[in-house]
Amino acid sequence: MKLKELLKTIDYEIIKGNTETEISDIVYDSRKITDGSMFVCLKGYNSDGHSYASEAVEKGASAVLICDDIEIQGDSVAVIKVKDTREALAYISAQFFSNPAKELTTIAVTGTKGKTTTVAMIKRILECAKIKSGTIGTLGIIIGDKRIPTNNTTPESYEIQKAMRDMVNDGCKVMIIEASSIGLKWHRVDAIDFDYGIFTNFSHDHIGGAEHKDMQEYLECKAMLFKKCRLGLINRDDEKWREILNGSTCEVKTYGFDKNSDYTASNDSLLSTPGFLGARFDLSGKRQMRVDVAIPGHFSVYNALSAISVCAEMGIENDAISEGLKTVAVKGRVEVVPVPGNYTLLIDYAHNALSMENVLTTLRKYNPNRLITMFGAGGNRPKVRRYEMGETSGRLSDLSVITEDNSRFEDVMDIIEDIKVGIAKTGGKYVVVPNRKDAIKYCIENAQDGDIIVLAGKGHEDYQEIKGIKYHMDERELIAQSLEELGIK
Repeated sequence: MKLKELLKTIDYEIIKGNTETEISDIVYDSRKITDGSMFVCLKGYNSDGHSYASEAVEKGASAVLICDDIEIQGDSVAVIKVKDTREALAYISAQFFSNPAKELTTIAVTGTKGKTTTVAMIKRILECAKIKSGTIGTLGIIIGDKRIPTNNTTPESYEIQKAMRDMVNDGCKVMIIEASSIGLKWHRVDAIDFDYGIFTNFSHDHIGGAEHKDMQEYLECKAMLFKKCRLGLINRDDEKWREILNGSTCEVKTYGFDKNSDYTASNDSLLSTPGFLGARFDLSGKRQMRVDVAIPGHFSVYNALSAISVCAEMGIENDAISEGLKTVAVKGRVEVVPVPGNYTLLIDYAHNALSMENVLTTLRKYNPNRLITMFGAGGNRPKVRRYEMGETSGRLSDLSVITEDNSRFEDVMDIIEDIKVGIAKTGGKYVVVPNRKDAIKYCIENAQDGDIIVLAGKGHEDYQEIKGIKYHMDERELIAQSLEELGIK
């Protein structure tokens, strides 16, 4: 594609060369330069792409996109200056992949919590409605059975545009993305006119350092979504719901327990049977139905409402919505793993004291016979995290099973000793099983009727990091192996 075609939707200045140059690809990592590519100089937390511009030209880049004044040698290279290279990257990437968003129904979910679960709920409902969709978020880029890991909840705009083109080519009709505050701030979802934007909630997070200077900026970044979508679906129960709409340009529908919501929940309760933990509520307003959700906790009602509201606005029938929410599972997020026996086994990503507190407090409300938590702590991380996790599990669990979790360059037993310091403050019962597979086997072998067992820390991760090497380790596989070794069918 000619450079002039890539630049046709942005304002730019030609510093050097001409726009007839052929561009084979767009690259913002100088290590990935190929002949004929365009190098985009992005400014990150710790580095500035402008420092690598000359290296990119030496490696064969035909064009360089800059926003600072720098000297670039070479007679054949085109140098283009723009106001903001991150913003420009979104628009030139959209052009490079022939604007795939125009061929998809696009949904973006923003909020402090619930993005991953809401995306999974929407995807599952659409599956039940026989509508193929692709997703982008914490769990990576998922297209059909294929999952591509990503470094960020909301990847760079080039990856998003490429993923959407791959979705179209794979027959997807809908794209659902987690739009983080940083993703919005750094223009990663620019060049997409979203059909639907969802606001889940707002609470303290991502403040200070290189992300957001204060809570107000954090809120304002989330609010950007509602200047980029056609219809906003807003949690009316959140105290910031009006502020999130400051300067919005979209039509607005609301959901919540507030009786003025367009999609209103009432009569919520918890559901529990062996192998199933969830919630039930009645829906009124623009849709009327009783809803069962296969994810534990009161908070899952809000995630379900957000998924219902967007799917209802898309015209999805109640039957598909009901079936989708009744059968949804989010990998590594209070994920129920089916096992023989009258107990419930869950995998969850909780890997710090706060997330562990949230999960265990939620599960306590189901009044289990025993709440058993298997967990470890990451190596080469602050010791205080281990003390806090030990204290949290000791306080809220009937039994803690302490094991390994990404020990990295530390000795597993040293980490376990630190966890025991925290548990000792509570007097909580615990056992130590250093090998994670053995720990899972211990939990299964000693399960009693009515127990809830949480395997905490790994969640969607499928590896164990030890001394700089990531070894394959999927807890679902370890559960299956343990059941087979124990002769449990």
